[in-house]
This record gives sequence, C-alpha cells and structure tokens, in this order.
Amino acid sequence: MINISSDPSPEPEIQEDRMEKRTIRELASPDVAITQNMCMQYPDGECELKSWLIHLLPKFHGLAREDSYHHLKEFHVVCSSMRPTTVTEEHIKLKAFPFSLQDAAKNWLYCLPPGSINTWETLKILFLEMFFLASRVAAIRKDIYGIRQQERENLHEYWE
Repeated sequence: MINISSDPSPEPEIQEDRMEKRTIRELASPDVAITQNMCMQYPDGECELKSWLIHLLPKFHGLAREDSYHHLKEFHVVCSSMRPTTVTEEHIKLKAFPFSLQDAAKNWLYCLPPGSINTWETLKILFLEMFFLASRVAAIRKDIYGIRQQERENLHEYWE
C-alpha cells in the first residue's frame, strides 16, 4: 500500500500556500508573461538593436504640441541610415519604434491589443490616428480651402 503523506513531491500544496500568502500588491501587479505579450509581431529573423542607435532616435511624448508626422520623418531618417544588410528596414523600425516613445505615447503603445501590429504601415496608421489631432486636420483643411491666388502671383508660385 502506498502512503500518500510520504510522497516526495508536495508541489501542489506549496503552490497553494504561495497563492494564499500573496499580498494584494503582488496580486495586482501584472504577470510577466502578460507584459511580454506585446502588441507587435515581428517578422522572422533576429534583429539586435545597438544602444548607440537607440540614443539617436527622436523622442515623442504624445503631447498636443508635438508633430507626429515630423517624429515619423526623423525616425525614418535614423532607421534608414543605420540598417544592416541582413535585416529589413521594416524590421528595424518595428523593433526601434517603442524606444522612440515616452510618457503618454509609450503608454498608448503598451495598451494596444496583443498581436495587433505586424507591419510598419499598420503601426504608422495607428500612431497617426492617435496623435495627429482632428483639430489640426480641420485647421489644415481650412487653410487649403481658403487659399487664393494673389494678384501678382503666377500659377507656379500659387501652386507651391
């Protein structure tokens, strides 16, 4: 007959004891497995970012006065000039983009559903939808609709 109390593997009991003894703070903190399930799905292949590349990236905080298009342009310049031959530019951009975000912008990225971004184009669209304000779109549209050719302005100058 087997004696159950002499079983050398009391793991289920230890796990239950640990669960019962966890503090509220421990229970409220996010699970590491959950935080690693990011919104981005990277293309196949390894890509290691060098620290000097990360330091060159422009920073975007998500403030109303910041220009999201300008941030993307600067980000593109840095990433396109530093691309190794074995890795695609898209892969570099997907890996580097979180390092260019800070504060509210980084919080926005972390709140996206897991696996929702798998291309650079998708990331750009979501970023611009979030941080290019509708009020700026309305102001630009108003400027475009209100444009008039001046009296001494030729067609080329007007078009520019």
